[in-house]
Amino acid sequence: MTEGPAGDLVGRARSGPQLRAAEPANPALPIGRVDAAAAQTQPTGLDELDRVLGGGLVPGAVVLLAGEPGVGKSTLLLAAGARAAASGRVLYVTGEESAAQVRLRADRIGAVSDSLYLAAETDLAAVLGHIQAVDPTLLIVDSVQTISMAGVDGVPGGVTQVREITAALTALAKRRTLTTVLVGHVTKDGSVAGPRTLEHLVDVVLTFDGDPRGQLRMVRALKNRFGPTDEFGCFELAEDGMAGLPDPSGLFLSERHDPVPGTCVTVTLEGRRPLLAEVQTLVCPTAGELPPRRVVSGLDSARVGMMLAVLQRRADLQLGKRDVYAASVGGVRLTEPSVDLAVGLAVASAMADISVPLDLVAFGEVGLAGEIRRVAGVQRRIAEAERLGFRRAIIPAGSVPAHDGRPAGVRRLADVRAVRQAAGPLEVTAVSDMRAAIVAALGRSVSDADVPG
Repeated sequence: MTEGPAGDLVGRARSGPQLRAAEPANPALPIGRVDAAAAQTQPTGLDELDRVLGGGLVPGAVVLLAGEPGVGKSTLLLAAGARAAASGRVLYVTGEESAAQVRLRADRIGAVSDSLYLAAETDLAAVLGHIQAVDPTLLIVDSVQTISMAGVDGVPGGVTQVREITAALTALAKRRTLTTVLVGHVTKDGSVAGPRTLEHLVDVVLTFDGDPRGQLRMVRALKNRFGPTDEFGCFELAEDGMAGLPDPSGLFLSERHDPVPGTCVTVTLEGRRPLLAEVQTLVCPTAGELPPRRVVSGLDSARVGMMLAVLQRRADLQLGKRDVYAASVGGVRLTEPSVDLAVGLAVASAMADISVPLDLVAFGEVGLAGEIRRVAGVQRRIAEAERLGFRRAIIPAGSVPAHDGRPAGVRRLADVRAVRQAAGPLEVTAVSDMRAAIVAALGRSVSDADVPG
């Protein structure tokens, strides 16, 4: 309830303090008169990173980059900082390494620039002093868990310390229009470490992951106030730093030339980008009276378990006394439901010891009733498979026009034309259930009597 002009009593909580209006620093403007030029993205110089960010870094934005130890976060940001130094001063604050150690990495990856400033600090007050002295346009803090703030309870890396430090750096970034990138740790399950409020405080949350034993790294956006969250960037970790991979399709396929039972290629959508990947399975009798083993790598273990139950109940594959091993190739993690069909076909292939043709791809979500459900991006998936030389595709029924020319589950005529055009010489087989998919891929149904051993 208003009781006078600005500065008078505005309202009073029943048991709280009085609230008085304050003079705003900047008056409110009609949205059409707000200048959006200050929020234009600035490219980082790394095309794959810019793809995920939505074009680059927005001035004044706070970005949180999280990943496992040793995955290459520092190498990626050091390379990005050196490229950004071409257009302004960059301050790189390291709390995990000495300045000399970071310099050695910079020499190795060619990230040395006169406009790239380096400071090894763990105290927030000292960091603020460096910011005042350098006056950078980009601040990189590696990592936020190593910085401490005097007067705040807890140890460095604790919940309270991380929250207060992130809040302070975020307020500074907005006040100075200082683009800030914070490196964060992750928990054992791969999520961002620290309180969930940490993700709410920042503008962008990126994850950087990959097999530490391999060379492939991927960056994804979990939150992005300035761009999409359905894109991913692909990098290769080399001796001279991170190299972007604009065309990663084919990296996740095995290099074998002869068909092998238990394998099937699928097309998954990582953001808007179609990606071909191979699923491999191995099925063998359980030793003695031990319970059957279910070992999964690079796939969603819950969905793999569901697929095994569907195959046993809906396709008569007796998997109860057999060990099942399922993995993706190349260290990629496949979590999209469209991978279900490829997993099911790979398991059926391993059970019957019959190979899926090398020129065949399969994608589709499988329901508990054994039905094959439609997935998004059929046109892009088929076009990518054809580009890489595949000549057969098994897809969910309803994704292509029916034989009489009328759409079967495709409502818009534009969709029908797009699927026809994308299919081209590639032979498309639409299936409605798991049994039909197995027959289409292997040329026959599979029963327990057909299983060798």
